[in-house]
Amino acid sequence: MTGVPKKRVSQRHQGERRSQIRLKLPSLVTCPNCHRLRLQHHVCPSCGYYRGRKVIETAAERRRSQR
Repeated sequence: MTGVPKKRVSQRHQGERRSQIRLKLPSLVTCPNCHRLRLQHHVCPSCGYYRGRKVIETAAERRRSQR
């Protein structure tokens, strides 16, 4: 025997199930160093700081150092 539903699933139940399948906006926070928006628990792409420390060199800094 195969898994065949006994009764039809109502539109409400189907919608409640599918309500979890949606696009979620990324949770953004302000960087304490440069005050721009960044993703939570990620290095700030504009200044390169994470948890008060300089972690990466930004593209603007690389261009300045090459001159």
